[in-house]
Amino acid sequence: MPRAPCRRASDLRLACAGLLCLVLALASLVARADATEDAARVGEMSVEQQAQWLSRSAESGALARLGDAQLIALFRSLDARTLPRYLQEGLQEYQSCEFTMRRRERIKGKWPKRADHMLVRVTREPLRVYAKWLPDGAHAGQEIIYDDSKRPDELYGHLGGFLGVVPMWTSVDGALARAQSNHSIRELGIEAVTQRFIDEGRRFAEAGITKPANIEVKTVDGLRVVALTYETPEGQPEFYAKKEVLGLDLERPVFRTLESYDNDGNIFESVVFERIEIKPFDDLTFDPKNPDYRF
Repeated sequence: MPRAPCRRASDLRLACAGLLCLVLALASLVARADATEDAARVGEMSVEQQAQWLSRSAESGALARLGDAQLIALFRSLDARTLPRYLQEGLQEYQSCEFTMRRRERIKGKWPKRADHMLVRVTREPLRVYAKWLPDGAHAGQEIIYDDSKRPDELYGHLGGFLGVVPMWTSVDGALARAQSNHSIRELGIEAVTQRFIDEGRRFAEAGITKPANIEVKTVDGLRVVALTYETPEGQPEFYAKKEVLGLDLERPVFRTLESYDNDGNIFESVVFERIEIKPFDDLTFDPKNPDYRF
C-alpha cells in the first residue's frame, strides 16, 4: 500500500478515536450535570420521592458521581424520615447474602488489638447463619452455624487453633457465645445494623434529634461513604450509644461502616462491611456436615 494512503488511514483512525473520546467526555459531563441539577431539587420533594430518588441514583451511579460538597448538601436537605425509609426498602435485597466484615468490640472494658475478619453467609425466613473467622484476623479458624428452624436457642461451633478440634452446641446467649461479642449471632450482619438505626431513629425523633450532628464524605478501607454522625444528649443507657458514625454506601442502600462511642467518648464498636454479594444458598451451606467446613 502506498505511504500516503497509509498515512491518511492512520490519521482517520486517530481522528475517530479523538472524536469518540470527546463524545464520551461530553456524555460524562452531561450525566454529572443532570445528577447535580437533580440533587439540588431533592430537598423540595416529599419523603417518598426523596427515597425513590436515592434508590434510582444509587443504582445508576449518579449518587457516586457527585462531589463531596454536593453529597454533603444533598444529605443535609433530606427529610429526617427519608433515610430510614430508603434503607428499610433496600433491606429486601439482602434476605440472602454473603459478605466479609472486619469487627472490633470492647469486651469487659478491653479494646482488641486486632479486628475479627469474618466471612458470613446469611439467609432469612428462616434465619440461618454461617460464619468463619479468616486467617488474617483475630480468633482465626473459628466457625459457627445457626439455624433458627432447627435449634433456635443454640448455635454449633468450634474455636480456632489446637483447641478447635471439638465442635459443640452452646446457648446463643450463653457465656461462651458472648465471650467475643456483646451481640447475639442473630444480630450478625447488615440487617441488624440497619434495623438498629431505624429503631434508634424513632427515638432520635422523640428526643428532638431530626438531623445528623455532622455529615462528611470519607474513604474507609478503600470505601467512599457519606459519614453521618448522630449524637444524643442523654447517651447510654437510654440510647445504644452516645455517638454513632454510620457510613452509607453510595451505590447500595446499606451502611458499610459503623463506629459507636460511649458516654466518655471511647469507641466500643467498629464494623466495616467489605465485600457484599447477594446470592442464594442451599441447605448444605448451613449444615455442619458440609465438607468445606471444619466441624
